[in-house]
Amino acid sequence: MTCHLDVPELGGITQPGDILLGVVLPLHLDSVHQKLSFTERPLKTTCSTFHLENYQQLQSMIFAVQEINENTNILPNVTLGFQAYDSCDVLRQDLQGSLQILAGSNKVLPNYRCLQNVPLSAIIGPSVSTHSILVAHILGLYRYPQISHFSTSPLLSDRSKFPSFFRTVSNDVFQSQGLARLVLHFGWTWVGLLAVDNDYGQQGIQLVRQEILKAGACVAFSENIITSQPDHNAPHIVNVLKTSSANIVVVFSPAINLVPILVEMLRQNITKKLFIASEAWSTSSLFSVGRLSEALSGTIGLAFYSGTIPKFREFLNHIHPFMTMGKEWVNLLWEQTFHCLFMDRDAPRSLNMSVRECTGSEDLKSITNSFNDVSNLRATYNVYVAVRVVAEALENLKGCKNGEGPFYNRECANITTFTPWQLLYYIKKARVTLSYGRDFYFDENGDPPAIYDIVNWQLNPEGIMQHVKIGSYDTTASLGQVFTINTSAMQWSSGNKTPPISICSESCPPGFRKASRRDQPICCFQCVPCPQGEISNQTDSVDCIRCPWNQWPNAQKNTCLQKTIEYLSYEETMGATLTSASSVSVLFPALILQLYIKFKVTPIVKANNYYLSCLLLVSLSLCFLCSLLFIGLPKFETCFLRQAGFGLAFTLCISCVLAKTIMVVLAFMASRPGSSLRRWTSPKVSYIIIFLCTFLQFILCITWLSISPPFPQNNALVKPGVIIVECSEGSTIAFWTMLGYLFLLATISFIVAFLARRLPDNFNEAQFITFSMLAFLSVWISYIPATLSAQGKYTVAMEIFAILASSWALVICMFFPKCFIILLRPEMNTREFLMRRNLRQS
Repeated sequence: MTCHLDVPELGGITQPGDILLGVVLPLHLDSVHQKLSFTERPLKTTCSTFHLENYQQLQSMIFAVQEINENTNILPNVTLGFQAYDSCDVLRQDLQGSLQILAGSNKVLPNYRCLQNVPLSAIIGPSVSTHSILVAHILGLYRYPQISHFSTSPLLSDRSKFPSFFRTVSNDVFQSQGLARLVLHFGWTWVGLLAVDNDYGQQGIQLVRQEILKAGACVAFSENIITSQPDHNAPHIVNVLKTSSANIVVVFSPAINLVPILVEMLRQNITKKLFIASEAWSTSSLFSVGRLSEALSGTIGLAFYSGTIPKFREFLNHIHPFMTMGKEWVNLLWEQTFHCLFMDRDAPRSLNMSVRECTGSEDLKSITNSFNDVSNLRATYNVYVAVRVVAEALENLKGCKNGEGPFYNRECANITTFTPWQLLYYIKKARVTLSYGRDFYFDENGDPPAIYDIVNWQLNPEGIMQHVKIGSYDTTASLGQVFTINTSAMQWSSGNKTPPISICSESCPPGFRKASRRDQPICCFQCVPCPQGEISNQTDSVDCIRCPWNQWPNAQKNTCLQKTIEYLSYEETMGATLTSASSVSVLFPALILQLYIKFKVTPIVKANNYYLSCLLLVSLSLCFLCSLLFIGLPKFETCFLRQAGFGLAFTLCISCVLAKTIMVVLAFMASRPGSSLRRWTSPKVSYIIIFLCTFLQFILCITWLSISPPFPQNNALVKPGVIIVECSEGSTIAFWTMLGYLFLLATISFIVAFLARRLPDNFNEAQFITFSMLAFLSVWISYIPATLSAQGKYTVAMEIFAILASSWALVICMFFPKCFIILLRPEMNTREFLMRRNLRQS
């Protein structure tokens, strides 16, 4: 006895022909879950969930074969047949169906073909990428052409591993780029990923992840649909969805594997998530009605390009239960379409009296469902194109002329006895015109041009889900037209009129920058205000931009404004007030000088050194005038002169006061009998004192102006948002040395006057000089801390105030008492009054 493994036959349909075409399609989307113990032989697969769309795909193959056989211009005198099987989306049945097609019988006979005189042209299918990979490894050994209408894994583009694999759908690399662009188009930067646990899902979702991260978005979570578990890991996945703040979920999965997840979501009442669908389920009719459709309203996805097949609707509507080929599948179509049962086909179900019996008299023309709806054929059209490609390759093989062939010695293949590798040559070069005018062809990897429709799931008034085309993703289009979308035609879930928001952190408005959070993705950040002097003029700026030196941020820190120019101007209130005060102040020394000139022969004027007093009054006028140099826009001329002018004017003034003080002391000491100081009481001594004191200050100022003169400058560092136009002193040491010298002269005058305040003399000035110097020193000592604490124009105002205050102190203390006597007490300003006073004192 021979030992053999009994493999149960896989039921299918066969149409004889001179050349056969193999087809493996999942007419059922699922199978009853079996728990494998690996201690006994697995039970036969029990298929479930008969899918009308997939049955439509099978019919498109049959229609294409019939169309080719009836067309005398395509493969004349050659009949194309087929051998088709239902894989139920089960790997084992995809493999078994492919092996039975290779054997040419309903049994698996490795390395043997029962139909010796009927060559196998190609196999269309499987639809799942993982299944296609396994089948392609086997078919590639013999170079049998394989054309899949639904397998999109990028692994299948490796020609070294899969030399005979082709597909009428695009590589997932392009789809992943399109899905990432779709996500980013709406500003969704916080996205969840969900994928089935096979090659299609894992490869596709990883490509999407890479594209999303490359564009700067982030992945909130990534979960797998575990098909080996009865619940598909649904409870865990839904808990992740519930707790995640991401409202957008990209799903790479066939429709049937997504059902348990959606059911669990409805059970837990999670309805605020928006799904981004891969092509495997973006146009599935599995969710067209019922509660699942409501949960998926607003879904956006990429779908295969759609096409039209002329007369295909009439062909579908002629299908009838009385047909012999594929009768069991037709009965399933009939029962699902008309909601009835064939009682003789399944006796136990006849016990259910609430379901009416199918009579066969029902008419497919009277209804429109996913089976006979040919308005947007996608996967169905891909199957049709696959058959046309095989027919085109066979036609080119048949039309080869001897001596012009592509094979050894320029031979041609025989249409009745060709080998798989010979047809493979023509498959690679096949070119078919699609219904919308484009040419279909394969590149060097067996992939077609990447063209997708962007679809939006919208509920119509009848509560039926429609897949509305709202844009396209066409990698062959011109620049700017690759990705197009009409957002006005979209409908969002839950009646929203605007796209949902899916971000980890709210966008940072202009004026802020993004700062990453520790141990979190880059999309999770906090908004930090721009530092002082910097702006950000875009949303979600990573860095702030420093304004130019002459500009400053506005209050919102989103634009740079011209800085305010600040200086003590004549137009502003403070500048105008100081200007007026200085101008009026100049008049008082001039008026007093006029008064002194008029009364120069009177005793009080003579007693106080008439010429020295006049010089002091002139110097005081110069002190008042020099304050005007500090007002107005600083220029080189004013900066160059003002501090030197101020120093020289005040030096002359204080020198006059010092000379007066010394002369008072010398006059008293010279009045003593036998004193040798009489010769020092000459007026020339006072002028020498004034000259020497002023000359020293003059030398200091000349040196200062020669080596490091003052100059105008724009200071943008002192006050934010303000450019202070000011005079730089050039040499700070020279400036403070000049002030120190003034302070020294005033201190000497004060000390000498203080010591001489009680000397007996008519109209003794020592006490007035004491008060004037005390006031002068008090003003300038107070000026030092005041000017250090002030900024900008207020520093200048403080110096002007000090000039005016100290000058007025001299005017008031030195001259107002004398003017009072001259004008209001003239009787005291007579020789007789002085003589009587001297007699009383003696």
